This record gives sequence, C-alpha cells and structure tokens, in this order.
Amino acid sequence: MIANKLKALWAAGRPAINGWCSIGNPFTAEIMAAQGFDSVTIDMQHGALDYSNLLPMFQAMRASGAVLMARVPWNEPGIVMKALDAGAYGIICPMVNTAEDAARFVSYLRYPPLGQRSFGPTRVSFAAGANYAGEANDNILGFAMIETAEALANLDAIAATPGLDGLYIGPADLTLSLTAGRLAPGFDREEPEMIAAIQKILVACKANGLRAGLHCGTPDYAVRAIGWGFDLTTVGGDARFLAAAAGAVVTRFRDLTNGEAKIEKGAY
Repeated sequence: MIANKLKALWAAGRPAINGWCSIGNPFTAEIMAAQGFDSVTIDMQHGALDYSNLLPMFQAMRASGAVLMARVPWNEPGIVMKALDAGAYGIICPMVNTAEDAARFVSYLRYPPLGQRSFGPTRVSFAAGANYAGEANDNILGFAMIETAEALANLDAIAATPGLDGLYIGPADLTLSLTAGRLAPGFDREEPEMIAAIQKILVACKANGLRAGLHCGTPDYAVRAIGWGFDLTTVGGDARFLAAAAGAVVTRFRDLTNGEAKIEKGAY
C-alpha cells in the first residue's frame, strides 16, 4: 500500500497545510490539488456535493500526490466506509460529543480485529496499491471534530479513545456552542475565551499522542496555530478562494474606473 505521506511529514517534525473542497466538481478539485497542499479534504458535510461527486474528485486529484481525505456528513458507518473505499486516506468526522461517539467512529475506520469496517475496497484497491487490506489500518487517519460545549466537557475521554489519530477543531460551531450564540461563528478567533478553548483541545491532543488540526481563514492565523503546536491547518477553501479572487478583480476594476467605465467612439 502507498504510505500515508502525512504520517511521514509529521514524523519529520513538519506541519501540514490542508486544502478544502466544497464545490462538487473534478476540475476545481484538480486545480486545488495542483497547488501544493500536503492534503486535500472534500467536504461532504457542508459542501455542495455528495458521494457521486466525491469519487471523480478523488480520481482527478490522484496525480497530485496530495493525501486525499473527506469530511463525512455525520458519524455514520455507511458513508465513512464508502469514502474509505473510494480512496480516502483520512476521515474527519463532525459532531463527536462523547467518548462513545469517538469509539464508534474509530470502529468504522478499521478492519477487524481493530474495528468493524466491512471489506470491499472498490476503487482504493487500485489507487492505494497492493496489500491494502493488510496495511490500511496503519495508514488511515481518523480525526474527530471537537465543535460543541458537550464535546469540550468530554474532551479528556474523547482524546483517550484507542485508535483515534487526531482532533480537528471547527471554530465556527465551537464558538456558537460555547457562547450560546453570543459570538458570531467564524474562523481565526481572537477572543480570549475561544483561544483558551482551542489551546485546551491542543493540550489534550499532546497529552494523548494525537495530531491536532484547526480550520483557519488565513495563512497568518494558520502559522500562528502551528507555532502553538498544531500539526495540520486548513486555510480557506475552493469556494472562498474563488469568491475572493473574483471579488478582488471586480473591486480593482471599479476603483480604476471610478465605477463608470466608458467606451470611446471609434475604439473598435
């Protein structure tokens, strides 16, 4: 089996930058993967896509060499196993609130005797190389999302779950939950209470030998998080990049023409 490059990166003491795909299109996924991200995650939870998009997007990104992952819609065995069979080397699972939730999630990732994953690696047996069945348990990464007040209250128990590889912070949902809606959702938190919560999760990761992931809005915040000790940071995503680049072009055009571009007669 082709080894998981994220594990080698972390073993060398280097952090990973993760790309994020929310647009259900193989071409946009291929463009994202070609930019040099260490890993790329397809968002099946909030992204505008489903499994029928996931598979061709994985195929389009294969040549990039990036580690391909998926955020599944929920902690449900069917979609976790199908995403793995399609070629995911890592799964990010939302709304893991208890140790029992985490244990169930881990069981969906691993073949027996370590879990209850059903055997049927339809595409990944071709994409991942020989001996997938014998090596998948050691190469697949499972990240449980910590994004609620309940999860934070159960943090130590979740982090101690055998077979879990990491915790991934969803700062938008975590902010909504911890502040009961007092603070607006979003990335790159600056409030002392939210930074304290983020760093508490990081400490739990380090204490249990887990990898720590954080969803960020800017490279600057991601580098700051790496300085705290995070192993993987996501910076933006395809939809945000497209909107930002297109918006910047239009804004610059309006600025240069004062919003009143005119065509002179005889110009053509």
